[in-house]
Amino acid sequence: MKSRSWLVLGLIVVVGGAAAYHYRYDLSGANDVKTPEKSGSQTAATTSAAKTSGAKKKGAGGPVPIDTVTTTQMDFPNKRRTIGMVESPAVVTLRARIDSQVLTQNVTEGRLVQKGELLFTLDDREVRAQIARDQATLEKDQATLAKSVADLDRTKALIARNVAARTTLDQSIADNKTAAATVAGDQAQLETDQIKLGYTQIKAPIEGRVGTIRVTPGNLVSSSDQTGLVTITQMRPLRVSFTLPQSDLTALREAETRKPAADVRVYASGEQEPLAMGKLNFIDSSVDAASGTITAKAEFANKDLTLWPGQYVDVDLDLSIRKNTVVAPTVAIQTGQKGPYLFVAMPDNKANLRQITIGASDQGKTAILSGLKVGEKVVVEGQSRLEDGTPIKVVNDRATPPAPASEPIASEASAAP
Repeated sequence: MKSRSWLVLGLIVVVGGAAAYHYRYDLSGANDVKTPEKSGSQTAATTSAAKTSGAKKKGAGGPVPIDTVTTTQMDFPNKRRTIGMVESPAVVTLRARIDSQVLTQNVTEGRLVQKGELLFTLDDREVRAQIARDQATLEKDQATLAKSVADLDRTKALIARNVAARTTLDQSIADNKTAAATVAGDQAQLETDQIKLGYTQIKAPIEGRVGTIRVTPGNLVSSSDQTGLVTITQMRPLRVSFTLPQSDLTALREAETRKPAADVRVYASGEQEPLAMGKLNFIDSSVDAASGTITAKAEFANKDLTLWPGQYVDVDLDLSIRKNTVVAPTVAIQTGQKGPYLFVAMPDNKANLRQITIGASDQGKTAILSGLKVGEKVVVEGQSRLEDGTPIKVVNDRATPPAPASEPIASEASAAP
């Protein structure tokens, strides 16, 4: 009985082992089948991605559509752009020249006044009284002078008849000279007081704009007062002072001596329309050694009072004119490791990469110093998809270079590679 139990137990172990073997075999087979399918899917995906990447290469998939502009030739201005400050050629602070009291005020703050216009009147009674005394003293001394002249004539007559002593003649001559000197002194004092009388009427020494009035009628003023009554600032014409690098000194001197002198335009910060146009008329006598710059100034008529003293402005100066220069749209120019370049649409409908040397830029146009000829068509739209030799298709051939709303102005020195 016991041996039968062991037999049954052995059969169970054998059957269980066989079942486990078949189960593991099925799992292994399933994996063997699924793995190739998965690998095939990944390969297909990789191939598809590679094809898509290849399709995105520059110029792939047919000619690249582009816009072009034909280059032109013109006299191109070589400009400099900097910051300047508006200055007045004359600023006058009016002060009292005598001790007195303000009687009348004939001007208001902020008004434009003409040269010689009466602004203030001071109390002149004391000065007039002094003038009256001067006149009385002068008349008295003139009478003394007349008596001395008569005495001298009589003494000379007596001397001629040998009646009077020689010392009498000497005394008469001395008295006459003394009286004449006294009269001359009286006349000088009278003129001095008459000048002081003019100081009681304070007039505008220049044409300009009246600033803050610091003294009103009724106040006492003194010749020692440094504050002043009012300040007048000349408004027409005005000057704009600015600096340029010393490397521009030679061209700046040529611009000043040119006939007519170089044009200078000033702009409010961030604006494209100029506030005013003037002429270069001053270059400082020396270069600032600390900054390496030279100061220059331009004069502006300022008839409409557009400019204001102390105002900061952007200065645009026509330093020189480059004759017969090839001009291309600024938007066509790109910068690479070898410097500035652009693409030219060739007659065989392929893009040609050109390394160029650029000069100044102005209003959407750039002077091309080398690397480009007049009449060639440069790419202004679609150039980001181009390489040298890429097939192209001209969609739009513009006649003239576009002028964007805002385009920074660069000098030749800064723009050259």
